[in-house]
Amino acid sequence: MNTPAVRPRWATVAMLGVAQTLAWASSYYLPAILAAPMARDLGLRTPLVFAAFSLALVVAALVGPVSGRAIDRHGGRPVLMLASGVFALGLLSLGLAQGPWSMLAAWALLGVAMGAGLYEGGFATLVRLYGHDARNAITGITLIAGFASTVGWPLSAWLDAHVGWRGACFAWAALHLLLGLPLNAWLPRAPPPATTAPAVATPQAAAPAAPPRPALTAALLAYAFAATWFVSTAMATHLPQLLQAAGATLAVAVAAGALVGPAQVAGRLLEFGVLRHAQALLSARLAALAHPLGAAALLLAGAPAVWPFVLLHGAGNGIMTIAKGTLPLQLFGPHRYGALQGWITLPARVAQAAAPFLFGLALQRWGVGALWLSGALCLSGFVALWLLPQARPAALAHTAP
Repeated sequence: MNTPAVRPRWATVAMLGVAQTLAWASSYYLPAILAAPMARDLGLRTPLVFAAFSLALVVAALVGPVSGRAIDRHGGRPVLMLASGVFALGLLSLGLAQGPWSMLAAWALLGVAMGAGLYEGGFATLVRLYGHDARNAITGITLIAGFASTVGWPLSAWLDAHVGWRGACFAWAALHLLLGLPLNAWLPRAPPPATTAPAVATPQAAAPAAPPRPALTAALLAYAFAATWFVSTAMATHLPQLLQAAGATLAVAVAAGALVGPAQVAGRLLEFGVLRHAQALLSARLAALAHPLGAAALLLAGAPAVWPFVLLHGAGNGIMTIAKGTLPLQLFGPHRYGALQGWITLPARVAQAAAPFLFGLALQRWGVGALWLSGALCLSGFVALWLLPQARPAALAHTAP
């Protein structure tokens, strides 16, 4: 039987990181390239395809607690293997869709896979393997999967140009069977739940004290993640249009928007380097402030502030992605982490599904003034994080040697 001690941690992080890159590239980043040709071929309006994608996000939110509970019980390996199969089946069904209902059903099936196979499933898998020592591993897979759009968008566009959008879906499905499934199958088997403990020397760290008023703590955490994830998805959908509303040309807006990905990776490198010895709560608070600071600069200075806005937003978003995995671990410990994280991120998934439509309305009505909405949401998330109790020393995340 494989155990975390048998397989080097870097190998586990590398395999899971590549599998996560594939999962994100073939689901979350798919509509940006394939929605328009899909709509044309099916005789639908493009917004209906994005509505189907929103349906997938809602389904993912509902599946999250169930898959997290399964990872708590059985480890992440079987759950992620199943997710690879469902990804393949969902993409195959999408490629075979002949109308709106079959297209919606395919996206709902992809939502099931997303609820089990994206970051939440990956984070819970690492916590199940390494307990409190999972923080650096979580950062590692986000560093790799941070390039999902960099890989996914060009590959989807190339496939669409050469074999059509249906062929692109079939190709992504094949990659899940030929690459994603084996990678997840090679992950270490988790030890029995009774033996899962943090890899630290002190016995006190194996059972961290729960935060005072845990229900309130979970609610504040859920709100902070929902607020920041709404903004993250809104920017991913409408950033070029927003930058043009601030006075940037189309060329500048596209060039600046292309820096979001590298800025996210830079933020994650900052977390891995400078902030790795700090509490995850501090990292999350700094991340929540990054977008409002950039938004204030853009509102005050206009087009010249496009670049600092994009860099601040991207870096904050990159760090917050890690915090979504490490902060629940710091505050509540590894016991039943998967189920707890599934419930905490459920509102964030729903907010994510609503963000493209609601922020689009705000941008249409207020122009660049829509930044008041996104900035206020992130500031409210910061307030929620500020109200969280400081973790006791026994509950702090430990870094790997």
